[in-house]
Amino acid sequence: MQVVLRQDVEKLGDAGSVVTVKDGYARNFLVPRKLAYVATAGALKRIEQEMKQLAKKMDVEKMELSKVAEKIALLTVTIPMKVGEEEKLYGSVTAPMIAESLGNQGYAVDRRNIVINDAIRTLGQHEIAIKFKHGVTANVKVNVIAE
Repeated sequence: MQVVLRQDVEKLGDAGSVVTVKDGYARNFLVPRKLAYVATAGALKRIEQEMKQLAKKMDVEKMELSKVAEKIALLTVTIPMKVGEEEKLYGSVTAPMIAESLGNQGYAVDRRNIVINDAIRTLGQHEIAIKFKHGVTANVKVNVIAE
């Protein structure tokens, strides 16, 4: 069955694309949850208008997120950790710790948006990335100090 996606569906496609799925998946999951329309001429016109509205909304969201990202990029997050011999940390700095610290400074960031490439297990200053929607990213300085 051919359907037109109204929203991005993971492992299936992006909003506005026409995809072929099994009949049961379309009838029982995609259409009832308003994730897709059955691909007809009317549905294609409707999705075209929805995509125009969605594009405008996404532009506004992207502008707002880039402003927030610029403010977050200026921040330095300080996280106190317990330290053992030779200044090694007990454990490592995690994304929820960074998200909580950012929340204390007035910026609500989901922990799943925080990208830590290498585990932070030493004292000092580290730089991590925060990936928002629409490809907006910000780099934050994380200062790990002894508790």
